[in-house]
Amino acid sequence: MGAHLPFSLLWKSDLWQGVLDVLVVAYLLYRLLLLVRGTRAMQILGGLGTLLLALYLSDKLHLDTLNWLLRQIVPLGPVAIVILFYPELRHALEEFGPRFWSRGLSLLNREDVSEMLLAVVHSVTLLSAKRMGALIVFERQTGLDEVIQTGVLLDAVVTVELLDTIFYKGSALHDGALIIRHGKVVAAGCILPLTDRPKLDAAVHTRHKAALGMSENSDAVVVVVSEETGTVSIALDGKLIRGLREEVLRERLTALIQPTERLGVKRKAAA
Repeated sequence: MGAHLPFSLLWKSDLWQGVLDVLVVAYLLYRLLLLVRGTRAMQILGGLGTLLLALYLSDKLHLDTLNWLLRQIVPLGPVAIVILFYPELRHALEEFGPRFWSRGLSLLNREDVSEMLLAVVHSVTLLSAKRMGALIVFERQTGLDEVIQTGVLLDAVVTVELLDTIFYKGSALHDGALIIRHGKVVAAGCILPLTDRPKLDAAVHTRHKAALGMSENSDAVVVVVSEETGTVSIALDGKLIRGLREEVLRERLTALIQPTERLGVKRKAAA
C-alpha cells in the first residue's frame, strides 16, 4: 500500500466523522460563548469554576471538612444551574431556533442596509449640527437582548424623522440608547453599561462612557453624538474614534456593518 490512503477507505474510516464531530462541537461552543458574553452568565460561570477548583484543591490538600462540605453542594449543581441560567438557557434555545439557522444569511439585501445606513448618517449629521445628544447601537454577533429589555420596544423602520423625534431634547427617550438589529430600530431609551475605566479624558462624558462600556461588553458598533460639542464618535472594541465627518462616518459604518459589500467593491476595483 502507498503512503496515502485511498479516498474510499478514508471516507469509510472514522477519521472524517471525528473531524466533523470536533468542528461541530467547537462551533456550538463558540456560539454559546457569544451568547453569554457581556451577560451575568459569565460571572456565574466564574463562580462555578471557583467552586470546582476549591473542591479539587481541598481534596489534594486533605482539607477533609471543607471537602465534605463542598461535596454536599455538588449534587445540587444541576438544579442550581437550571435556576441560575434560566434566562440564558431560554435565550440560547431561541437563538438555536430559526434565528440561529438564518445567521450568516442576510435578512436584508444590500440596498436595504445601504438605505438604513444613509438614514442613520444623515440623521446623525443633523443631530450634530443642532447639538442634540444621541446614542445609536448596531447589534452584530453578540446578542443584546438584556440591554433591549431595559428600553421601549419599537420594531420600526429606520428613518431620519424617527431618529430626530427620539433624540429630541423633549423626548422621554432622549437620554437612552437606540438599538438597531437587522436594519430596524428594535428598541429605544435603553440603558447601556458604563465603562469602569479609572482614567478617562475629562471630555468623556456619560454618553461616551456608556458607548465605551457597550463596546467593551459586546462586539456592537456604537455611534455617539456629543450634546456639548456636537462631535460624532464611534465606540468599538473598547476604543473611541472621535471627530468623524459625514463621509468618514458613512465609510466606517459601511465597512463595519456591511463588510461583504465593501469586500465586493474592493474585488471589483482590483479586477
